[in-house]
Amino acid sequence: MKRIIKQLLFIITAIVVPLNILSQENQSSADSIRAKAVKIFLDCHDCDMNYTRQEIPYINYVRDVREAEVFILVTQQNAGGGGEQFTFTFQGQGKFKGINDTLTYTSSPDQTSTIIREKRTNMLKMGLMRYVAKTPLFDEIEINHNEDLESQEVIDRWNYWVFEISTEPQYESEEANKQLELRNSVNISKVTPDIKLEIEMDHFFNREKFIENVNTDSANTSTYTTSALMVNSLFAKSLSEHWSAGLRWDLGSSTRENFNFRTDFLPSIEYDIYPYSEATHRQLRILYGVGLQINNYIDSTVYNKVKETLYLHRLNIAFQLQKKWGSINLLLIGSNYFHDFSKNRIELNASVRIRIFKGLSLNINGGVAHINDQLSLKKGDISEAERLLRLRELATKYRLEGGIELTYTFGSIYNNIVNPRFSSSNFHY
Repeated sequence: MKRIIKQLLFIITAIVVPLNILSQENQSSADSIRAKAVKIFLDCHDCDMNYTRQEIPYINYVRDVREAEVFILVTQQNAGGGGEQFTFTFQGQGKFKGINDTLTYTSSPDQTSTIIREKRTNMLKMGLMRYVAKTPLFDEIEINHNEDLESQEVIDRWNYWVFEISTEPQYESEEANKQLELRNSVNISKVTPDIKLEIEMDHFFNREKFIENVNTDSANTSTYTTSALMVNSLFAKSLSEHWSAGLRWDLGSSTRENFNFRTDFLPSIEYDIYPYSEATHRQLRILYGVGLQINNYIDSTVYNKVKETLYLHRLNIAFQLQKKWGSINLLLIGSNYFHDFSKNRIELNASVRIRIFKGLSLNINGGVAHINDQLSLKKGDISEAERLLRLRELATKYRLEGGIELTYTFGSIYNNIVNPRFSSSNFHY
């Protein structure tokens, strides 16, 4: 019996050891090839990185831009057809320095998030091929195409018009409180290289009931209602790579802001210091408009007005920059009324994202406003309910908001592995 066991152990050892050595050799060979893969840093705020790593395993994902051989910036902006245009900017570093490229993909409004994710990843694959082709991993790549591809003339039966309708009713009930909230919107747009036409309607309604002394003979019910309706329309015409002219016409009503009816009619002109074609990477747009505002108030204002026609002008300066070191977004807005220049408003909103050094990043956002143009403030004392439930606009001279986030990551420079086990991101509560 012992002799038989010894023979079995000998046979198993004779089989397993060579296989283990061969496996280690194959693994060592695979590791050697993978070590020569392209190192990329992917700067994409809303990419599904687990999916990307699974679909593109023939590169090395690094966590610091300085370790990368290719820096990839993915930016996006709304497209005229209702979808989004994604711009992929490839910038070579190190041995790939000077090998740069820019690719774009535009989604359609009827595409699901899964299809968009797949299309974006395919575009990323195409952009990476020129770099992968210069590494030993080119032998692992196969290129295929759809055999059903045919050349067809594209006919747009909607002539670039896009319509979007949404409704969002919500109801909540407790023994002493009941709330009904409605949000509805309609968006109509037509965008071509020469013109931009947008019409947006937003409706809001909120009703809250508070019941005091529930289940008693002296129960008392208080009902509070707020509503608003706004229609914003914009027409813009491209004049050149830097100039545009247009008209913004807004109208609506708001119980909180004491408007029974309000309309702004503002012809405007815009100049972008950088060409509009570079908008996904950098913008410095200066927009100036001058026009009139007609107000009909629900109740008399603090200036004893029930209606008035006012003339005003507005200046917007917007700056946006996206680079591999981070991004900057700034918006400065200034306006005032011609009948009284002391009735003015100045706002500055900013967000900055900076990669300070390897693994350390800083995100700052904030806004500040000097407010001295609240002409619609309702006359009279403010009740406690109006204050707590924000049923009525309150007088203020300023608004200040902001936040900061500091993040430091350290450890391995590589980030290639995908392991979704026990991931809370797979669940929605």
